Amino acid sequence: MNLILLGAPGAGKGTQAQVICEHLHIPTISTGNCLREAVQNGTEMGKAAKSYMDSGKLVPDEVVIGIIKDRLAQEDCKDGFILDGFPRTVPQAEALDKMGVEIDRVIDLEVSDEAILKRMSGRRVCQKCGASFHVDYKPSKKGEACDVCGGELIIRKDDKPETVKERLHVYHEQTEPLKGYYAAKGKLKVVEGQEDIKDTTALTLKALEA
Repeated sequence: MNLILLGAPGAGKGTQAQVICEHLHIPTISTGNCLREAVQNGTEMGKAAKSYMDSGKLVPDEVVIGIIKDRLAQEDCKDGFILDGFPRTVPQAEALDKMGVEIDRVIDLEVSDEAILKRMSGRRVCQKCGASFHVDYKPSKKGEACDVCGGELIIRKDDKPETVKERLHVYHEQTEPLKGYYAAKGKLKVVEGQEDIKDTTALTLKALEA
């Protein structure tokens, strides 16, 4: 089964993609991870993408499409895959169609902007060991220090309120139209994100069967 996961930044696509991956035994193709690896490795594509990623804006289509095309050609995708973070625009979806890639289902995770802002801006990460916390859902017992190693907890640039708001603005303007694109093809399934991740997972798995 070839799947696409849609949803705003912070909606929980990565978590649900992992669940589906284990359920269907197909790989998850995370554009975000691919781009970050390219940036870390200092490739030409990574350098081109870095300035856009740092400001929370979309990476140009030619960069993203090139990454996806190469990845889907790999052997582990022959029985299906989950696309998480691609396509992000209607032109990217059209490019995917032109590749001859047949998408079986598109699952849209719906979470309010208010909930996403609270979820993302409350994240704290240890600068030393990388452990993750949240001021409301998983606070450190040491306050501003990491429970694991005592390192300083910081707010990543991607999690700062102003960056989150910018990313949501970009999503609504450029990515949300994909819902209409795939609904017109009869492939869209909407999953309302729940407070409990397990409840969202149950709805996601049900959407696969519908």
